[in-house]
Amino acid sequence: MPHLKTEYPIYSLDNELLLPAGTTLSKEVMEDLCAGRPDEHLESVLDYGEVRKDMWSFLSTMPYSEIFADQERTAEIFSQLEEVRLSIRLLQGLDYFKKNDFHTYRHVLMVFILTATMAKTLQPDHAKRIEESMTGPTHDFGKICVPLKVLKKSTPLTKEEYKILRHHTIAGYVLLAHELKDPHHLAADVALNHHERLDGSGYPQGAKELSNMAEIVAAVDVYDALISPRPYRPQGYDNRTALEVLTTMAEHGAIGWDSVKALIAHNRQDKPDYRDVVVSSEKRGTPPSDNMYGVIVDEEDSSEPSP
Repeated sequence: MPHLKTEYPIYSLDNELLLPAGTTLSKEVMEDLCAGRPDEHLESVLDYGEVRKDMWSFLSTMPYSEIFADQERTAEIFSQLEEVRLSIRLLQGLDYFKKNDFHTYRHVLMVFILTATMAKTLQPDHAKRIEESMTGPTHDFGKICVPLKVLKKSTPLTKEEYKILRHHTIAGYVLLAHELKDPHHLAADVALNHHERLDGSGYPQGAKELSNMAEIVAAVDVYDALISPRPYRPQGYDNRTALEVLTTMAEHGAIGWDSVKALIAHNRQDKPDYRDVVVSSEKRGTPPSDNMYGVIVDEEDSSEPSP
Protein backbone atom coordinates (compact mmCIF):
# COMPACT_ATOMS: atom_id res chain seq x y z
CA MET A 1 0.00 0.00 0.00
CA PRO A 2 2.72 2.48 -1.00
CA HIS A 3 0.43 5.47 -1.59
CA LEU A 4 -1.69 5.20 1.56
CA LYS A 5 -0.61 7.51 4.39
CA THR A 6 -1.81 8.26 7.89
CA GLU A 7 -3.20 11.78 8.00
CA TYR A 8 -3.41 11.77 11.80
CA PRO A 9 -1.54 9.86 14.51
CA ILE A 10 -2.96 6.44 15.34
CA TYR A 11 -3.16 5.41 18.98
CA SER A 12 -4.22 2.12 20.52
CA LEU A 13 -7.02 1.98 23.06
CA ASP A 14 -4.47 2.19 25.87
CA ASN A 15 -2.98 5.34 24.28
CA GLU A 16 0.11 3.74 22.73
CA LEU A 17 1.24 5.63 19.63
CA LEU A 18 1.37 3.08 16.84
CA LEU A 19 2.08 5.38 13.91
CA PRO A 20 2.55 9.15 13.69
CA ALA A 21 0.79 11.32 11.13
CA GLY A 22 2.35 11.27 7.69
CA THR A 23 3.48 7.64 7.80
CA THR A 24 3.38 5.83 4.46
CA LEU A 25 1.88 2.38 5.01
CA SER A 26 4.56 0.52 3.13
CA LYS A 27 5.04 -3.23 3.30
CA GLU A 28 8.00 -2.71 5.62
CA VAL A 29 6.10 -0.39 7.97
CA MET A 30 3.20 -2.79 8.26
CA GLU A 31 5.45 -5.80 8.82
CA ASP A 32 7.28 -3.95 11.60
CA LEU A 33 3.95 -2.98 13.12
CA CYS A 34 2.86 -6.62 13.27
CA ALA A 35 6.19 -8.14 14.34
CA GLY A 36 6.74 -9.41 17.87
CA ARG A 37 3.11 -9.27 18.91
CA PRO A 38 2.41 -11.91 21.58
CA ASP A 39 -0.39 -14.43 21.17
CA GLU A 40 -3.48 -13.29 23.05
CA HIS A 41 -6.25 -15.20 24.76
CA LEU A 42 -9.39 -15.21 22.64
CA GLU A 43 -12.95 -15.01 23.92
CA SER A 44 -16.33 -15.40 22.27
CA VAL A 45 -17.68 -12.01 21.23
CA LEU A 46 -21.23 -13.08 22.01
CA ASP A 47 -20.32 -14.18 25.55
CA TYR A 48 -18.30 -11.06 26.34
CA GLY A 49 -19.85 -8.74 28.93
CA GLU A 50 -23.49 -8.03 28.07
CA VAL A 51 -23.12 -8.41 24.30
CA ARG A 52 -25.62 -11.28 24.01
CA LYS A 53 -28.20 -9.52 26.19
CA ASP A 54 -27.75 -6.21 24.39
CA MET A 55 -28.00 -7.83 20.98
CA TRP A 56 -31.30 -9.49 21.85
CA SER A 57 -32.57 -6.13 23.07
CA PHE A 58 -31.59 -4.44 19.81
CA LEU A 59 -33.20 -7.24 17.79
CA SER A 60 -36.53 -6.61 19.50
CA THR A 61 -36.99 -3.38 17.54
CA MET A 62 -38.25 -3.01 13.98
CA PRO A 63 -37.20 -4.00 11.37
CA TYR A 64 -34.88 -6.47 13.09
CA SER A 65 -37.72 -8.14 14.95
CA GLU A 66 -39.15 -9.14 11.55
CA ILE A 67 -35.84 -10.02 9.90
CA PHE A 68 -35.05 -12.39 12.77
CA ALA A 69 -38.60 -13.51 13.54
CA ASP A 70 -37.92 -17.12 12.57
CA GLN A 71 -36.58 -18.67 15.79
CA GLU A 72 -34.91 -21.63 14.11
CA ARG A 73 -33.07 -19.50 11.57
CA THR A 74 -32.04 -17.03 14.27
CA ALA A 75 -30.77 -19.83 16.51
CA GLU A 76 -28.55 -20.98 13.64
CA ILE A 77 -27.15 -17.47 13.25
CA PHE A 78 -26.44 -17.18 16.99
CA SER A 79 -24.71 -20.56 16.90
CA GLN A 80 -22.46 -19.12 14.21
CA LEU A 81 -21.87 -15.94 16.24
CA GLU A 82 -20.79 -17.98 19.25
CA GLU A 83 -17.80 -19.27 17.28
CA VAL A 84 -16.43 -15.80 16.55
CA ARG A 85 -13.60 -15.09 18.99
CA LEU A 86 -11.51 -11.97 19.49
CA SER A 87 -8.67 -10.90 21.77
CA ILE A 88 -9.48 -9.03 24.94
CA ARG A 89 -7.85 -5.91 23.52
CA LEU A 90 -10.30 -5.90 20.61
CA LEU A 91 -13.26 -6.77 22.83
CA GLN A 92 -12.39 -3.82 25.03
CA GLY A 93 -13.25 -1.67 22.04
CA LEU A 94 -16.87 -2.71 22.58
CA ASP A 95 -16.59 -1.52 26.19
CA TYR A 96 -15.21 1.80 24.97
CA PHE A 97 -18.08 2.38 22.56
CA LYS A 98 -20.74 1.23 25.00
CA LYS A 99 -19.48 3.71 27.57
CA ASN A 100 -18.70 6.64 25.28
CA ASP A 101 -20.74 6.32 22.08
CA PHE A 102 -23.73 4.02 22.40
CA HIS A 103 -24.78 4.61 18.78
CA THR A 104 -21.53 3.07 17.53
CA TYR A 105 -21.79 0.21 20.06
CA ARG A 106 -25.26 -0.69 18.87
CA HIS A 107 -24.22 -0.29 15.24
CA VAL A 108 -21.25 -2.67 15.40
CA LEU A 109 -23.40 -5.35 17.06
CA MET A 110 -26.08 -5.02 14.41
CA VAL A 111 -23.49 -5.12 11.64
CA PHE A 112 -22.11 -8.21 13.41
CA ILE A 113 -25.36 -10.16 13.17
CA LEU A 114 -26.16 -8.86 9.68
CA THR A 115 -22.68 -9.83 8.47
CA ALA A 116 -23.08 -13.32 9.94
CA THR A 117 -26.49 -13.62 8.31
CA MET A 118 -25.14 -12.55 4.94
CA ALA A 119 -22.16 -14.90 5.29
CA LYS A 120 -24.54 -17.77 5.98
CA THR A 121 -26.49 -16.84 2.87
CA LEU A 122 -23.59 -16.22 0.51
CA GLN A 123 -20.77 -18.43 1.84
CA PRO A 124 -21.20 -22.24 1.74
CA ASP A 125 -18.00 -23.00 3.71
CA HIS A 126 -18.63 -22.95 7.48
CA ALA A 127 -15.06 -22.10 8.54
CA LYS A 128 -14.99 -19.17 6.12
CA ARG A 129 -18.36 -17.99 7.47
CA ILE A 130 -16.83 -17.68 10.94
CA GLU A 131 -13.84 -15.75 9.59
CA GLU A 132 -16.14 -13.49 7.60
CA SER A 133 -18.47 -12.94 10.56
CA MET A 134 -15.49 -11.59 12.51
CA THR A 135 -15.42 -8.52 10.27
CA GLY A 136 -18.75 -7.27 11.64
CA PRO A 137 -17.83 -6.26 15.21
CA THR A 138 -14.41 -4.94 14.14
CA HIS A 139 -15.23 -2.93 11.02
CA ASP A 140 -15.50 0.39 12.90
CA PHE A 141 -12.71 -0.26 15.42
CA GLY A 142 -10.79 2.71 14.00
CA LYS A 143 -13.38 5.05 15.48
CA ILE A 144 -11.56 4.77 18.81
CA CYS A 145 -9.17 7.26 17.19
CA VAL A 146 -11.94 9.76 16.37
CA PRO A 147 -12.49 12.42 19.05
CA LEU A 148 -15.84 11.92 20.74
CA LYS A 149 -16.86 15.51 20.03
CA VAL A 150 -16.64 14.63 16.32
CA LEU A 151 -18.13 11.15 16.62
CA LYS A 152 -21.14 12.40 18.58
CA LYS A 153 -21.64 15.75 16.89
CA SER A 154 -25.27 16.54 16.08
CA THR A 155 -24.69 19.57 13.86
CA PRO A 156 -22.94 19.56 10.45
CA LEU A 157 -19.28 18.55 10.44
CA THR A 158 -16.62 20.98 9.30
CA LYS A 159 -14.31 19.93 6.47
CA GLU A 160 -11.54 19.16 8.97
CA GLU A 161 -13.88 17.13 11.19
CA TYR A 162 -15.04 15.16 8.17
CA LYS A 163 -11.43 14.36 7.30
CA ILE A 164 -10.86 13.16 10.87
CA LEU A 165 -13.97 10.97 10.73
CA ARG A 166 -13.00 9.44 7.38
CA HIS A 167 -9.60 8.57 8.80
CA HIS A 168 -11.23 5.85 10.94
CA THR A 169 -10.86 3.50 7.97
CA ILE A 170 -7.07 3.87 7.88
CA ALA A 171 -6.87 3.80 11.67
CA GLY A 172 -8.98 0.64 11.77
CA TYR A 173 -6.73 -1.04 9.24
CA VAL A 174 -3.59 -0.19 11.22
CA LEU A 175 -5.10 -1.16 14.58
CA LEU A 176 -6.47 -4.49 13.37
CA ALA A 177 -3.31 -5.39 11.45
CA HIS A 178 -1.38 -4.68 14.64
CA GLU A 179 -3.70 -6.63 16.94
CA LEU A 180 -4.14 -9.56 14.55
CA LYS A 181 -0.45 -9.59 13.55
CA ASP A 182 -1.38 -9.67 9.88
CA PRO A 183 -1.67 -6.69 7.49
CA HIS A 184 -3.54 -8.97 5.08
CA HIS A 185 -6.12 -10.21 7.57
CA LEU A 186 -9.68 -10.09 6.24
CA ALA A 187 -10.87 -8.00 9.20
CA ALA A 188 -8.14 -5.41 8.55
CA ASP A 189 -9.09 -5.32 4.87
CA VAL A 190 -12.76 -4.72 5.70
CA ALA A 191 -11.94 -2.02 8.26
CA LEU A 192 -9.99 -0.20 5.55
CA ASN A 193 -12.42 -0.70 2.68
CA HIS A 194 -15.99 -0.75 4.05
CA HIS A 195 -16.56 2.82 2.83
CA GLU A 196 -15.17 2.13 -0.64
CA ARG A 197 -17.59 1.86 -3.53
CA LEU A 198 -17.36 -0.25 -6.69
CA ASP A 199 -17.69 2.87 -8.87
CA GLY A 200 -14.67 4.49 -7.20
CA SER A 201 -16.72 7.07 -5.29
CA GLY A 202 -15.77 5.84 -1.81
CA TYR A 203 -12.86 6.43 0.54
CA PRO A 204 -10.05 6.34 1.64
CA GLN A 205 -8.53 5.37 -1.74
CA GLY A 206 -11.37 5.43 -4.26
CA ALA A 207 -10.77 1.72 -4.82
CA LYS A 208 -13.00 -0.08 -7.31
CA GLU A 209 -11.93 -3.65 -6.58
CA LEU A 210 -13.07 -4.93 -3.19
CA SER A 211 -13.05 -8.26 -1.42
CA ASN A 212 -16.43 -9.97 -1.19
CA MET A 213 -16.62 -9.20 2.53
CA ALA A 214 -15.77 -5.54 2.06
CA GLU A 215 -18.70 -5.38 -0.39
CA ILE A 216 -21.03 -7.15 2.05
CA VAL A 217 -20.06 -5.04 5.06
CA ALA A 218 -20.32 -1.89 2.94
CA ALA A 219 -23.96 -2.76 2.25
CA VAL A 220 -24.99 -3.76 5.77
CA ASP A 221 -23.08 -0.79 7.22
CA VAL A 222 -25.15 1.60 5.11
CA TYR A 223 -28.36 -0.29 5.88
CA ASP A 224 -28.04 -0.19 9.67
CA ALA A 225 -26.77 3.39 9.61
CA LEU A 226 -29.87 4.45 7.68
CA ILE A 227 -32.52 2.72 9.79
CA SER A 228 -30.98 3.79 13.11
CA PRO A 229 -31.22 7.10 14.97
CA ARG A 230 -27.94 8.99 15.04
CA PRO A 231 -26.73 12.23 16.68
CA TYR A 232 -27.01 13.97 13.29
CA ARG A 233 -30.47 12.47 12.64
CA PRO A 234 -32.83 11.83 15.59
CA GLN A 235 -35.10 9.64 13.46
CA GLY A 236 -33.90 6.78 11.29
CA TYR A 237 -35.06 6.02 7.77
CA ASP A 238 -38.09 3.78 7.44
CA ASN A 239 -37.16 0.33 6.19
CA ARG A 240 -38.57 0.73 2.68
CA THR A 241 -36.67 3.97 2.12
CA ALA A 242 -33.43 2.47 3.43
CA LEU A 243 -33.71 -0.49 1.06
CA GLU A 244 -34.51 1.87 -1.81
CA VAL A 245 -31.32 3.82 -1.06
CA LEU A 246 -29.37 0.58 -1.32
CA THR A 247 -31.07 -0.47 -4.56
CA THR A 248 -30.30 2.96 -6.03
CA MET A 249 -26.65 2.54 -5.01
CA ALA A 250 -26.61 -0.88 -6.71
CA GLU A 251 -28.25 0.56 -9.83
CA HIS A 252 -25.48 3.16 -9.99
CA GLY A 253 -22.79 0.50 -9.57
CA ALA A 254 -21.66 1.65 -6.12
CA ILE A 255 -22.40 -1.62 -4.28
CA GLY A 256 -22.99 -5.20 -5.40
CA TRP A 257 -26.42 -6.59 -6.24
CA ASP A 258 -25.91 -9.88 -4.39
CA SER A 259 -25.55 -8.08 -1.04
CA VAL A 260 -28.56 -5.87 -1.71
CA LYS A 261 -30.76 -8.75 -2.86
CA ALA A 262 -29.73 -10.82 0.16
CA LEU A 263 -30.75 -7.98 2.48
CA ILE A 264 -34.07 -7.61 0.67
CA ALA A 265 -34.65 -11.38 0.86
CA HIS A 266 -34.13 -11.37 4.63
CA ASN A 267 -36.60 -8.49 4.92
CA ARG A 268 -39.33 -10.47 3.16
CA GLN A 269 -41.58 -12.69 5.20
CA ASP A 270 -41.03 -15.84 3.13
CA LYS A 271 -37.20 -15.37 3.09
CA PRO A 272 -36.75 -16.33 -0.60
CA ASP A 273 -33.45 -17.30 -2.17
CA TYR A 274 -31.68 -14.01 -2.86
CA ARG A 275 -31.09 -15.10 -6.46
CA ASP A 276 -34.86 -15.14 -7.00
CA VAL A 277 -35.43 -11.63 -5.65
CA VAL A 278 -36.94 -9.22 -8.14
CA VAL A 279 -36.26 -5.62 -7.17
CA SER A 280 -38.93 -3.05 -7.85
CA SER A 281 -37.82 -0.02 -9.85
CA GLU A 282 -40.45 2.12 -8.15
CA LYS A 283 -39.11 4.43 -5.44
CA ARG A 284 -41.73 5.66 -2.96
CA GLY A 285 -39.67 6.16 0.19
CA THR A 286 -39.12 9.48 1.93
CA PRO A 287 -35.94 10.28 3.89
CA PRO A 288 -36.49 11.69 7.38
CA SER A 289 -36.39 15.43 7.91
CA ASP A 290 -33.59 17.15 9.86
CA ASN A 291 -30.99 14.74 8.50
CA MET A 292 -27.53 16.28 8.85
CA TYR A 293 -25.64 13.31 7.37
CA GLY A 294 -23.27 14.37 4.61
CA VAL A 295 -23.76 18.09 5.31
CA ILE A 296 -20.31 19.69 5.49
CA VAL A 297 -19.70 23.33 6.44
CA ASP A 298 -16.70 25.64 6.33
CA GLU A 299 -14.95 26.04 9.65
CA GLU A 300 -16.07 29.62 10.07
CA ASP A 301 -19.70 28.67 9.37
CA SER A 302 -19.89 25.94 12.04
CA SER A 303 -22.74 26.57 14.46
CA GLU A 304 -21.71 23.90 16.97
CA PRO A 305 -22.51 25.41 20.41
CA SER A 306 -19.72 25.74 22.95
CA PRO A 307 -19.80 23.17 25.78
